[in-house]
Amino acid sequence: MDKKVENSMPTLEDAAALAEKLATLRVADAVDALDALDHPIDVAVVKAMPLSLAVQLFDEAGLDHPHEIIQDLPDDRAAAILDGISADRRVEIFRKLKTEDRQRLTKLLSPADQASLAQLLTYEPSTAGGMMTTEFLSLPPTLRVEGALRHIREVAKEKETIYSIYVVDPATQKLIRPLSLRDLILAEPSATVGSIQRNREPIVVLPTTDREEVSALISKYDLLAVPVVDPSGKLIGIVTVDDVIDAMVEEATEDVQRFGGMESLDGPYMEISFMGMIKKRAGWLCALFLSEMLTASAMQHYEGQLEKAVVLTLFIPLIMSSGGNSGSQATSLIIRALALGEVKLKDWWRIAFRELPSGLVLGSLLGAIGFARITIWQLADFHDYGEHWMLIASTVAAALVGIVTFGSLAGSMLPFVLKRLGFDPATASAPFVATLVDVTGLIIYFTIAYEILKGTLL
Repeated sequence: MDKKVENSMPTLEDAAALAEKLATLRVADAVDALDALDHPIDVAVVKAMPLSLAVQLFDEAGLDHPHEIIQDLPDDRAAAILDGISADRRVEIFRKLKTEDRQRLTKLLSPADQASLAQLLTYEPSTAGGMMTTEFLSLPPTLRVEGALRHIREVAKEKETIYSIYVVDPATQKLIRPLSLRDLILAEPSATVGSIQRNREPIVVLPTTDREEVSALISKYDLLAVPVVDPSGKLIGIVTVDDVIDAMVEEATEDVQRFGGMESLDGPYMEISFMGMIKKRAGWLCALFLSEMLTASAMQHYEGQLEKAVVLTLFIPLIMSSGGNSGSQATSLIIRALALGEVKLKDWWRIAFRELPSGLVLGSLLGAIGFARITIWQLADFHDYGEHWMLIASTVAAALVGIVTFGSLAGSMLPFVLKRLGFDPATASAPFVATLVDVTGLIIYFTIAYEILKGTLL
């Protein structure tokens, strides 16, 4: 951000001067500067700046609270800005407006914009329909290339992108094929748009397609935009790559927050209220705490064994953390693989057969280290584990093999179970997996201890 802008401490009176300074910045930097202003100073600055600049700023996804600014602007200014921004950005703003403000501002729009807005608001934000814009560039197949290029120059400013062009049937509005601006430039001026042949079927999505699937398609095929069609094949909008990038960042942020064992935040960290943050975190913490109580119940069940062999308690943290760590590793790998489309639900058995031997090998490695640690400490007189120290070392080693194997298997299967039930696999957070493995790990540990130590310590 420009230091002059940051240090100016603007008031309502110098809003015009600040607006002039914002006009000298790059759009992204001007957005940051506007975000840094208090409300209603930001409203006064938007009123004072040139309309073209205001439209540019409101068209940027980085603007944090456009709905708060737009609802406090004079009607004529608000209408001009809403008319100038893209359809997908307009619908994002309207989703956040209060009902009364939404109704008031909708009346300021043209009939065409009102129809587009009403259509886009019917779709969930997490779908292709909720991300798409209706401002795409379409051409009839009979139009000649020279006429098409002339038409593009005339309407370019009104469209989301001119680099992806769509040939549609004028009568049915069904998509025939996509073209690129490069295709038109390289074609003969006298040729018709419909004669620029592409043998491949167009890549399309339905308005109900999840945004993660849209992101995967654009990433896989290096598309600038993907057309959205209704079940009959009628072209109703496009999703552009810039919107997909924003969606990918949002999805990744939500997954990371869920994976940390909390609900995803509705906005930037610093803008979430104290009580809002408590609500987002308390539910999961309480659920995990109640789950961890099962650990205490498991230890109470084996209280008699613990009284006879107190030495077993020394290794409980080691056992529990090893199982939780292996489960968290497996969960992280599978959640990311599912998100990237590297594995599907039907691949669960392949993952299980892969993680089972992996868990055995990893558990054996940790078991060997645990066995060596007890042996070295005993022989070096760092600690006396008693006359049955060899059996204790064998117990710890065998328990680590079983617990790490179970942790790897459970951690890899849990995301599949959640996805199959319709939940986000990221809900299988590291704390949740660790809690699950803690309880089962104690059961495995004490069961193995009883089998190895019965007749001696037990």
